[in-house]
Amino acid sequence: MAKTIMTVDDSSSVRQMVTLTLKGEGYNVVEGVDGKDALNKLKANPVDMVITDLNMPNMDGITLIRELRALPAFKFTPIVMLTTESQANKKSEGKDAGATGWIVKPFKPAQLIQVIKKVLG
Repeated sequence: MAKTIMTVDDSSSVRQMVTLTLKGEGYNVVEGVDGKDALNKLKANPVDMVITDLNMPNMDGITLIRELRALPAFKFTPIVMLTTESQANKKSEGKDAGATGWIVKPFKPAQLIQVIKKVLG
């Protein structure tokens, strides 16, 4: 059974690129336009992994991670940040919130798949 991954980004072009990359590898993909939208969708339908941007309107990626980690269903779900931010303090903030990994944009599809296979096994 294919694993389901949610991609969360306020940029439709980034969501589209991530979705195409993941579907090409056989994953099911659901999309969220920001942290708030993702949180509402994930509470109703948990997924195997979440890939989220950092800077988004309504709810940023760090807050989304904190909210998800507070829910029992997402305590151990891999959550990877996919963002333009590469400063050490932001990475540290993400790790403290519960991020599993961090990928800096722009990314190569092969890099994304490599990280996903590593965290999903």
